[in-house]
Amino acid sequence: MAGEKLNSFTQNHDLDHHDEAGSNKIIKFDDPNDLPLNIIAPIFSSYNDRIRPVLDAVDRLRNLAVMEEGIELPTIVVVGDQSSGKSSVLESLARISLPRGQGICTRVPLIMRLQNHSSSLPELYLEYNNGEVIHVEEDNISEAINLATEAIAGDGKGISKTPLTLVVKKKGVPDLTMVDLPGITRVPVHGQPENIYDQIKDIIMEYIEPEASIILNVLSATVDFPTCESIRMSQSVDRTGERTLAVVTKSDRAPEGLLEKVIADDVNIGLGYVCVRNRVGDESYDEARFEEAKLFQTHPELSKIDKSIVGIPVLAQKLMQIQAKSIARNLPDIVKKINDKLNQNLAEFRKLPKTMNSVAEAMTAFMRIIGVVKESLRKILLRGEFDEYPDEKKMHCKARLVEMLNGFSDELMNCPESDRTRNFLMDEIKHLEEAKEISLPNFLPRTAFHALLQEKVKGVSGVPTAFVGKLWDYIEDVVMTILMSHVEDYHQLQLSTRRAGLNLIEKMKERSMKWVVEAVEMEKLTDYTCNPEFEIEWNKFMAQKNPFMSYVDGYSTINIEGFGSVEVANAKQFPHLLHQAYDLRMRIVAYWRIVLRRLVDSMALHMQLSVHVLVNEELEKEIVGELMAPYNGNGLERLMEESPSVAAKRLKLAASVKKLKECKEILATIMDRISTSNCSQ
Repeated sequence: MAGEKLNSFTQNHDLDHHDEAGSNKIIKFDDPNDLPLNIIAPIFSSYNDRIRPVLDAVDRLRNLAVMEEGIELPTIVVVGDQSSGKSSVLESLARISLPRGQGICTRVPLIMRLQNHSSSLPELYLEYNNGEVIHVEEDNISEAINLATEAIAGDGKGISKTPLTLVVKKKGVPDLTMVDLPGITRVPVHGQPENIYDQIKDIIMEYIEPEASIILNVLSATVDFPTCESIRMSQSVDRTGERTLAVVTKSDRAPEGLLEKVIADDVNIGLGYVCVRNRVGDESYDEARFEEAKLFQTHPELSKIDKSIVGIPVLAQKLMQIQAKSIARNLPDIVKKINDKLNQNLAEFRKLPKTMNSVAEAMTAFMRIIGVVKESLRKILLRGEFDEYPDEKKMHCKARLVEMLNGFSDELMNCPESDRTRNFLMDEIKHLEEAKEISLPNFLPRTAFHALLQEKVKGVSGVPTAFVGKLWDYIEDVVMTILMSHVEDYHQLQLSTRRAGLNLIEKMKERSMKWVVEAVEMEKLTDYTCNPEFEIEWNKFMAQKNPFMSYVDGYSTINIEGFGSVEVANAKQFPHLLHQAYDLRMRIVAYWRIVLRRLVDSMALHMQLSVHVLVNEELEKEIVGELMAPYNGNGLERLMEESPSVAAKRLKLAASVKKLKECKEILATIMDRISTSNCSQ
């Protein structure tokens, strides 16, 4: 339907008249009164009545700043290099005078809402500064725009990304909404920032990048199109040109070769070109349109250009058609995105903590939080469930604790004190020499065994201590992560909970350090086990004593089955102590395995007990004590205070939900209207 109307429009405005023989001749007009009335008729189409409500709905969404919610709206974005004639094109479409002058005239994004008005009296007003509306007379519109621009961007020559909206309700204008952006300049003039080009580029890219944007690229006929900066920018986001329309201005100044430039389309303009003539001097808009039509009809070069791509009326019709198609294409997606965003924000809003208005409500909320925290810790630390953190391996605590214990065991088993072949028999001989006493021969002195044991235990004593520190650092990380995740919305409880959690972990760590020191001291003090593996291991090695003794004199290295290869070159120098030294080494080796296993096993049991006590007994007491501490004042009353971040989030979500609901109602109304219109056809 829109396409048919476009064809009808261009056909009705074709100035090529054919004689009876079918030959094509040029008719010259010297006065506007000689021009057919359909040339100077108002620039609007009969489908304005149908598109206007939809366009109004989109404009209302724009006024509600729905694009701040990440929802793209169909937008005609006007871009062009400085002095490309951009303002002249917009003036011709809106039939009003825009600011003119040297340098950048458009210093803020100017949203132009044009609406065909039935009344002969135009209505113009500006909207800016969060909804401030200023009605202006048509003769004063240029000055009013300048004043509003200064209010937004300052009275210098700088620019701002804050938009200014101009509403033009005037008889004969097309129903269009366009965004006019600052003209592109690379060289800053006096009073402009050095990075003016980058600032302008950032604003332009923000508007032309969305897929819903239609780019109206204004090009001067006096320049080579590929050299235009606006072309480079539009091609960077619309390489195929499928959403770019080019309007070629100043056709009268460079008519030679213009037809070839448009036909060649070296810059890949997917939506085509429209060539126009700029209004000159004090021409009225009707006079300018007359002169434009006359130019493209009578000029030897320009008259060759197809009439379907010349003139402001054609440009207006094309823009309305493109705008209608863009809205129709994007409207269903806009409806879906608004609904999705509304549902998302409502879900986030419901997750916010309920505002508390009494101490009783605060107490209830506090007890609920403590209960949830404890249950979460039981699941993660005690039962090994990690459904709350399926993708965070750090929070799979049972597995991580087992890995830490295995690492602790491996470190003990692989330390130098656990090397059974190191200094074979020499440590034993040294201690036997110092343990000599007046006694019966061939009795092992217990003092020698005990001295060797103490040396070994002292050598590994740093390993359990370091492990306890590492263990509690990990538990602290897990506990604080869970604690803070459940109290993140309660500012005052955050502070108390963090202090309580850290204090409790420190206390538990101190207890564990004390325990591990005692465990190490016990191993130093007493050599005892009822584990039968000690005797089994010792007997196994002692069974190889006689073969070993028979090889000592003849070999420097001897292999003991199940024990390993040992160096005996130094030990053979003490034949009178070899038998006792061998027995002592095998007793130490057999017993040392028992000591290390006992350290690992008792560490595991202590760890489990400590975590159990922390979760089920100490945590709640510590948090309650901290919350009710005198230096906290009345902790429960303070718990009623909402954190600044949550309060800000609540306000932001509430405003967003209100905005999106309004948008939803606007779209529901227009969709109902479209549905009713379709049914009536």
